[in-house]
Amino acid sequence: MEYIDFHVHAFADKIAERTIAALADTVQISPATDGTLPGTKEKMRQWGVDGFVLLTIATKPSQHEVCNNWAASCKSENVFPFGSVHPDGDDVFSELERIKALGLYGIKLHPDYQGFFADEERMIPIYRKCGELGLPVILHAGFDAASPDCIHCTPRMAKKALEAAPDTTFILAHLGGFDMWGDVERILAGNYHNLYMDTAMTGTHTDKEQLGRIIKKHGADRILLASDCPWDGTDITIQKIKRLGLSAEEERLIFSGNAEKLLNLNIN
Repeated sequence: MEYIDFHVHAFADKIAERTIAALADTVQISPATDGTLPGTKEKMRQWGVDGFVLLTIATKPSQHEVCNNWAASCKSENVFPFGSVHPDGDDVFSELERIKALGLYGIKLHPDYQGFFADEERMIPIYRKCGELGLPVILHAGFDAASPDCIHCTPRMAKKALEAAPDTTFILAHLGGFDMWGDVERILAGNYHNLYMDTAMTGTHTDKEQLGRIIKKHGADRILLASDCPWDGTDITIQKIKRLGLSAEEERLIFSGNAEKLLNLNIN
């Protein structure tokens, strides 16, 4: 695959319309898709994307099973779903094991929508369990319009989580922390073997020079192409990265090579 987008959202058909409308009102961005999986696949095709990681979020403990069953039903040769657990659920650890058994590729956690801080003590056993199961953790990092006055995952909070669960692979969304990229450069970039960063929303929002600095400091071998579709475009992100003056091998790693490694895809 030439391009794999590691951060894409879609929803079951019966809830897609109202969910995408509510989220669009929150983030004040016009969505690029109708929120359905077929609509998302078509947009990815238009953008020239070969495969994508599908992310779902359990916003209540009672949503574990339905979210993960739907995610599993979406799995295909070019759709790589992550599961989700809500930290307040009594069945978090058994659900993580079920997610592994379902063949999902990792876990998505969103502290703003799930009501936790990234460095809370209660989260550490969850992170460590993910590591034991070989499930990478995608963690929303930095600002989110759903909680504009309270950042639930700052680079300093992420630092504590990374150090507390060194055997867990973390993927910090939004290049380590949306709108906190100065702290990402100072605190995170280049310092943690278990940290990947995705480029979600950087196509539109990140300064090109800073994007280039963070990639160089952290290493192109731990950066993942991502858009946060439907809120930003993979095509925009690709073109921005191509203007950074990276080598062909660095671009290959970011655009698909690192994703193939994390997803354990056997692609020649």
